[in-house]
Amino acid sequence: MATINEIKALLAGVDRLDHPLFLNLQEDLRQGVQKLLVQRQKQLQAALAEQERVESLVAFEKELYAQGYTAIAGVDEVGRGPLAGPVLAAAVILPDSSRIMGINDSKKLSKKKLLEVYEAIKAEALAIGIGQIDAAMIDQVNIYQASKLAMKEAIKQLEIQPDYLLIDAMELELPLPQTSLIKGDARSQSIAAASIVAKVERDRLMEVYDQQFPGYNFAKNVGYGTASHLVGLDQLGPCPIHRMTFAPLKDL
Repeated sequence: MATINEIKALLAGVDRLDHPLFLNLQEDLRQGVQKLLVQRQKQLQAALAEQERVESLVAFEKELYAQGYTAIAGVDEVGRGPLAGPVLAAAVILPDSSRIMGINDSKKLSKKKLLEVYEAIKAEALAIGIGQIDAAMIDQVNIYQASKLAMKEAIKQLEIQPDYLLIDAMELELPLPQTSLIKGDARSQSIAAASIVAKVERDRLMEVYDQQFPGYNFAKNVGYGTASHLVGLDQLGPCPIHRMTFAPLKDL
């Protein structure tokens, strides 16, 4: 009779719920074996559910590939709401075979998971473009127009010319066919990838600004108006990356 550790090793190699090993082990009355059996079945069920979820995120992309498009860029931005720092956009082109497990709207991921998926995106992406518009330009043109400019710059920075754009809740004045998707980062893998890349890149940039302009806690609040940020503003006044048209800065 196999030991529990031997059975554990065997179960680790099982990759489908209808594997005959599951049926055989149901006859093993040892409590430890039954616990391992249930645990592995739950793991496979979770993996299957994740595969189905991710497959649902490529519905728009699959339809476009079927129409003959080959370089579909997902586009998203982060940083509309903060009081400081740039608005930053990313454009990401993934291969048509790409299915990145764990990918989701960047706001729904823990920091650890965000970085894991970010690395997976970088490893798979055919092209990634980054665009950013600084606080001075945001003040000059407003945050909505600045977001558009950042997206256009991200698309321009792609090493591969896209032939279709999937954009999160935005329409761009570009000579490219495009679809604007409300909550696109939760509906399209390409847009979710752009959301994650933009989030990680902007967070890292705010860590650099935290070193350049200490006292505002930029590394943690990434420019949002948290209590520690407002205390820093009260004590130090604004710094060069603050958006002076945003409240409460415009009232200072």
